Amino acid sequence: MIKWIRTIFSSKQTEDNTNPMKPEVHEHQKANIKSMSNKFLIVGLGNIGAEYVNTRHNIGFKILDHFAKKEALSFQTVKLGALAEYKFKGRTFFLLKPNTYMNLSGKAVQYWMEKENIPLENLFVITDDLNLSFGTIRIKPKGSDGGHNGLKNINLILNTNQYTRFRFGISDEFKKGKQIDYVLGDWDDEEKVALPERLEIASEIIKSFGTAGLENTMTAFNGK
Repeated sequence: MIKWIRTIFSSKQTEDNTNPMKPEVHEHQKANIKSMSNKFLIVGLGNIGAEYVNTRHNIGFKILDHFAKKEALSFQTVKLGALAEYKFKGRTFFLLKPNTYMNLSGKAVQYWMEKENIPLENLFVITDDLNLSFGTIRIKPKGSDGGHNGLKNINLILNTNQYTRFRFGISDEFKKGKQIDYVLGDWDDEEKVALPERLEIASEIIKSFGTAGLENTMTAFNGK
C-alpha cells in the first residue's frame, strides 16, 4: 500500500512540473520583467526667467518647448518645475523643466524620478555643450559633468553619472573671459536661422529614446 501511495505522489509531482499551462520562469527572467518600465523622464536644463528664455544655456528648455508645441502639449506648474505629459506608442514621457535654476537641477530630477517610479535607465537629460560646434548632437549613456553645473548637481544628488544625456553643441566662439556672457547670451543671426531644423531633430531624438532604445538612437542621431 505504501509503495502504491508513493508511486501516485511521484506521478503527480511529475505532472505538475511538466504542465504546459505553467511555463517555467527563471529568476533572471523575473528580474528583467520587474525592471521593465514604459515611463520616461525627459529633463531639459535651463534657467527660469524671461531674461534667459532665448539664451544658449537654455537649449534644454527650448527643445522641450518646441516638442510640446509640436505635439500640442501644455506645461503645468508642479513641484520643483514645469511638467508636460506625452503618451506615444504605449510609452509615457514626462517632460520636465526644473525651476530650481541650473545649479540645483538634481533636486527636481530626483523628486520626479521617485514620484513617478522612473528607473535610472529611463532618465534622459538635455543640456548645452561648449565643447561641440553649434547644433552638433552627442548622445551618451554616461559621462562626466564636463564642467556643466546642471550635470554636476544631478551627478551629486543621484550619486551617479550613469544616465543618458543629450548634449547640444553651442560652440565656444567667445573671447577670453567672456564665457559667462556667451553662454547666457542670445543666439547669433546664423544660429537663429539654423535652429528650427535642429529642434525638429531633437524632438525625434526624444521619441526614439523611448521607443527604439538608447543604442539605436545613438546610431541614428549622433553626429547628425
